[in-house]
Amino acid sequence: MMAFTSLPVTEHLLVAPVLLPLGTAALMLMLGEGRRRSKAVINTASTALGLALAILLLMRVQAGGTAAFGIYLPGNWPVPYGIVLVADPLAAFMAVLAGAVGLAALLYALARWQHAGVYFHVLFQLQLMGLYGAFLTGDLFNLFVFFEVLLAASYGLLLHGGGIARVRAGLHYIAINLFASLLFLIGVALLYGVTGTLNMADIADKLPLVAERDRGLLHAGAAILAIAFLAKAALWPLNFWLPPAYGAASAPAAAVFAILTKVGVYAILRLWTLCFPAEAGGSAGFGGTALIWGGLATLTFGAIGMLASQQLNRLAGYSVIASSGTLIAAIGFDAPALSAGALFYLASSTLAGCALYLLVELLERAREVQEGPEDLDDGRDGLPAFLDAAPPQGINLDDNEEALIGRAIPAALAFLGVAFTLCAMVIAGLPPFSGFVSKLAMLGALIEVRNTPAWLLFALLIVSGLFAAISLMRVGMRHFWTTQDRPAPRLRVAETLPIAALLLASLTMVSQAETVLGYTRATADALHEPQRYIDAVRGATTVPHPAVRGGTP
Repeated sequence: MMAFTSLPVTEHLLVAPVLLPLGTAALMLMLGEGRRRSKAVINTASTALGLALAILLLMRVQAGGTAAFGIYLPGNWPVPYGIVLVADPLAAFMAVLAGAVGLAALLYALARWQHAGVYFHVLFQLQLMGLYGAFLTGDLFNLFVFFEVLLAASYGLLLHGGGIARVRAGLHYIAINLFASLLFLIGVALLYGVTGTLNMADIADKLPLVAERDRGLLHAGAAILAIAFLAKAALWPLNFWLPPAYGAASAPAAAVFAILTKVGVYAILRLWTLCFPAEAGGSAGFGGTALIWGGLATLTFGAIGMLASQQLNRLAGYSVIASSGTLIAAIGFDAPALSAGALFYLASSTLAGCALYLLVELLERAREVQEGPEDLDDGRDGLPAFLDAAPPQGINLDDNEEALIGRAIPAALAFLGVAFTLCAMVIAGLPPFSGFVSKLAMLGALIEVRNTPAWLLFALLIVSGLFAAISLMRVGMRHFWTTQDRPAPRLRVAETLPIAALLLASLTMVSQAETVLGYTRATADALHEPQRYIDAVRGATTVPHPAVRGGTP
């Protein structure tokens, strides 16, 4: 076990990503309903600092190797009696992803959407607090607390901007998540009744010792808890709420929501690999088959939904569902090589999904640009210009007798076209982008598994990519090939930079594919050897009182 060095600057590094947005939200509440410019500056600085802290946390974990764990006991109570925060390779990886998505969505919101509601900045920071806390917590009760924090903030962000569509979709979203939270509590209560603890490592350590007469109750509690997580992860048939809810949300809120489904996936990955490994006795591999077939059904549903979607925002929602299905199915195989590719895919699909949701609004705005009045009179005998103008000589013309060569493409339209093309290729898994690298890694691992579900997932990964390519190409034709006569849209720098940054991050994953895959392989290996996590958490020691350390009675 590697614990962080207790230097003044770093000894509280693990809790900083959680406390920073909490303190920022409290500060902005004290500023009142006005001062939006000050709140925007504070929010941006805090979000950027949170991402920097997450990156530093990942670097500290990576520097210690696969056995590196940062353990923090906020109340200085020994495990399993007190709260514990844990930074392992997976938690640090997810924290960086949450920070990157959050910063991109916020920068986009500064152009317009921050003005649509009074408490946008406060809700945004609470959303980040819930995300960081869910990834870093080491016990089920605090996982529930952080889940509720991020969900409560997401309710406000979903309704941000008002409108009947948002209210209708928000009611469905709130209802399904409240029901899932109820299941969460029931599942946690059953697990506590059987094991007598809520610390994840302690639960995993005690599972093999559970009496056979209580194993049915244990499995019932685990199944109920899994349903709560899978509802949040958009597993079919519990995902009917996602496309309308995410499609109705404002662009920055929908971009942040792209990672919310991954919180449910993270919880499943964390608890299933920790509590039901091959060494878990009678509970070994419990629920793995259900995860595989549920993931396959979800991936199929998402792929068909993309093919059937006529609106880009709904297509983006179904792409999120397809990515969740892929990840859930990959988890169920309990194969480290497949999990490594799935983690790469998780990052790639989240970045692309976030960028696509930001692009949706810009593309729709471009379609809504009204054409200006045609210049029907050029001053020559009152005749329309097109009747009196001879076609130029020696130049290729289109069907409307307009020059094909030398026709300028406005910068805004060029940016939207390039960004949409890159997004589409990543989501569809086309080479040479990050979606292709991740799918290739998963396909290679599935060949080694060699069973019927593995071949089905193999085929669905290819077919879903084809469906995504067809769907996105159809949308691209509608937005770019049929709008030549419309004036170019006006884009703000604050709206384009976040999209460019997300796509640049995706391209960086390709250029540094071996490094990223090396990290995800190490992360997957650590996940599939849960005893490392158990030993690290249970071996955490409290800090002696200063009087005791100094030798004073």
